[in-house]
Amino acid sequence: MRMYDIILKKRNGGKLTKEEINFFVKGVTDKTIELYHISALMMAIYFQGMDEEETLNLTLAMSDSGERMNLEKIEGIKVDKHSTGGVGDKTTLAVVPIVAACGVKVAKMSGRGLGHTGGTIDKLESIEGFQTSVEPEKFFQIVNTHGLCVAGQSMNLAPADKELYALRDVTATVENFSLIASSIMSKKLASGSDCILLDVKVGSGAFMKTYDDAEKLAQAMVKIGNGAGRKTVAVITDMDKPLGNAIGNSIEVIEAIETLKGNGPEDFTLLTKTLSSDLLKMAGIDNAEEKVEEVISNGKALRKLADMVKAQGGNENYVYDTSLFPKAEFTYKIRAEKDGFISHMNAESVGIACAKLGAGREKKGDSIDFTAGIKLLRKTGDKVSAGEVIAEMYSSDESKFTDAEKTFNSSITYSETKPEKINLILGKL
Repeated sequence: MRMYDIILKKRNGGKLTKEEINFFVKGVTDKTIELYHISALMMAIYFQGMDEEETLNLTLAMSDSGERMNLEKIEGIKVDKHSTGGVGDKTTLAVVPIVAACGVKVAKMSGRGLGHTGGTIDKLESIEGFQTSVEPEKFFQIVNTHGLCVAGQSMNLAPADKELYALRDVTATVENFSLIASSIMSKKLASGSDCILLDVKVGSGAFMKTYDDAEKLAQAMVKIGNGAGRKTVAVITDMDKPLGNAIGNSIEVIEAIETLKGNGPEDFTLLTKTLSSDLLKMAGIDNAEEKVEEVISNGKALRKLADMVKAQGGNENYVYDTSLFPKAEFTYKIRAEKDGFISHMNAESVGIACAKLGAGREKKGDSIDFTAGIKLLRKTGDKVSAGEVIAEMYSSDESKFTDAEKTFNSSITYSETKPEKINLILGKL
C-alpha cells in the first residue's frame, strides 16, 4: 500500500477504505510516513471531505493509536462531557460535582487553556495544593470512593491526533467537519466513558461562528459516538458573549462554587443545570431536573466538589470559604464609552483581553497568573451610561491594563435600542 495512491484517490474524490485509513494512521503514529504525504492527504480531505463511514473509521483508528483508558475498575455507568471551548466556560467545575452528587460516576480528563479559551486544569490548579496529574490506579480509586475525578491527560491518548492536529494547524486544514469531529471524538472514545455529552459552542467566542456549522459538527460527532457504541448527545449553546460574569482562573472557580451554592449568574446556572440533567438522563436517572435542584439546595453538590479537591491533594477549605483564594495585586475599572445599550460583546475579544492580563498563554509552557481575570458587571442587553463601570480587570502586573482595556473596549458595540435576546440553549441532537 502506498501513500501516493491513497492521496491520489482522495484528491480525485474517492472513498478511502478502512484498511487505507488504518495504514495512514499507523504511519502517522510510528512516523514512517513523510510529513509532506500527511499534509497532502489532509489537504485532499479538506477539499473533498469524508463520508460518515470514513469519518468513523478515521476516529476509531486515531482512538486506537495509543493507550485507551480502561474504566472497568470503576463501578456503574461512567459519563463524560466535552465543550468545544469558549470564554467563561467553567461548566465542568459545577456539572461534575452535581452529577456525582446524584449518584452517577464522572471520570473526566480535561485540558489546559490556549489562546482566548480557558482550560479546566488551569482553573483547578488555582486551588492550593490541587493535583491534576493523577496516576490511573489512584484515578479509579477516587472515582469509586467519591464518584468524581477531574485530571489532566497523563496517558498517551490518541497520539495520532496530536500529530495530525499540529500539521493541520500550520497547513490551513483545520476547518473541516470530519477532521474536527474525529479529533475531538478520538480522545473521548479513548477516555472510556459509557455516555458522552457534547456542548457545542457557536458564536463570536467559539470555533463555529454560525449555527449551521455548529449543527453540522454536532451531527458528525454524535454519529461517530453512537457508531462506536457510546451513547452520545450534543447540546448547541450560545457563545456570542461570555458565559457567566467571571473570566479567568480563580475567579471562575469562585463563580462555579457560588453556583453550587445557588448564587450563580442566570446564564451559567441555566447551562449547568441543563448539562447536569442531560447527563443524568443519559445514565438512566429518572426525575433528573428535580435531583439536580435537590443536590444544589441541600449542599450535597458543594460537598462533592470539596471531596474531590481533598482527594486530589487540594485544600477543601477553599470550597467553603472562597476568600482564601489569593487576590490580584491590582484592579482596574472599565467604564462605558457612551450612553445606550450594549448590543454586542465579542466573546473572543474579551477572552483575548483576559489572556493579556496574564490569565492565558500564547504558547504551551507559558506560566499563567491565577489571579488575573475580568469580572463583567454589565453584559449584552444591559443599558449603560457613559462613565459607568461595566467591568473590572485584575492582574499582578499593572502595566498589562492599558492593552487589555483597548482589546476589551473593541469587543463592545453600543446601540440606542435594546438588542433582541438570544437564547442560551439553541438546539439538541
